Amino acid sequence: MILSTAPMRITLGGGGTDLESYYSKYGGFLIAGGINKYCTIVANKRFFKTIRISYSEMENTSSVSEIKHRIFRTALEFMDIKEGIELHSIADIPARSGLGTSSTFTVALLNALHTYKRDFINHKQLADEACHIEIDLMGEPIGKQDQYMAAFGGLTCLTFNKDGSVIVEPLQVKDDIIDKLESNLLLFFTGRERDASDILAEQDNKSRVDDPAMVKNLHVVKDIGLQTRKYLEAGQVDILGELFHAHWETKKKRSRNMSDPFIDECYELAMKKGALGGKLVGAGGGGFLMFYCDNHSKSELIEAMQKKGLKWERFHFDFGGAKILVNT
Repeated sequence: MILSTAPMRITLGGGGTDLESYYSKYGGFLIAGGINKYCTIVANKRFFKTIRISYSEMENTSSVSEIKHRIFRTALEFMDIKEGIELHSIADIPARSGLGTSSTFTVALLNALHTYKRDFINHKQLADEACHIEIDLMGEPIGKQDQYMAAFGGLTCLTFNKDGSVIVEPLQVKDDIIDKLESNLLLFFTGRERDASDILAEQDNKSRVDDPAMVKNLHVVKDIGLQTRKYLEAGQVDILGELFHAHWETKKKRSRNMSDPFIDECYELAMKKGALGGKLVGAGGGGFLMFYCDNHSKSELIEAMQKKGLKWERFHFDFGGAKILVNT
């Protein structure tokens, strides 16, 4: 039996500049953090030649081509595994929540399949293969952030070069800064699940034709990401709230589906209850709201969000990235 896990992520600045339609012309940059919310894949050799797949549904098939789940099917085809395997998926956070769940799933699955075939693969190869499966083979209009963060974890700066290569650098901060970030960043699930593809497709299409408003928007967001790195590495953590707010105000202009009246109402209430700033994590439209709030206001903010029906999700940063926990 093989037990493979990979962490989900939150984006601290620069999100959206990891799409090829933007970085291939202007270069992209963002900062993200892997968190201790995981996708786990269990892989086991099956006694029979059939394939058994378990996620929110259960599939028993005699061939890979019959598998309905697109990522399972595409990954097995890519790895040339044709029969006699059993795969189970478990996730700490539901899909379509804005924390990169699909790409985290892909990374954990690929790591399990490579281990199943007794292959060695490093984190960069794992991220690149996950990008290839989701972007090239499946045609998803997504970027490269989620795959790299699931593979590497940590508090990480990602630079997306015009040629498609990615530079991975750890954010240079001391332990007390990490402790303060974990203490002052608050995640709340809005209860609204969404498919990021629609919003990302709109961004992708406008970037490809150099829509002036979209390009300017992404330039501003990239600059916010670079500022976030500068201030955090200088130890100026509290400015993160102001940067989040600027990011959110800019991000909302990308699509009319980015927010809705309920999310706007929750955001405004959070600001009144002491949040220094916040934003939706991920492409937008739902998922998790993340706020930066100092210690004096946290309990009041948490209580206010819970009264609105939002679920507070505690987290810590994950610095291990994708890993194999069990291999028997």
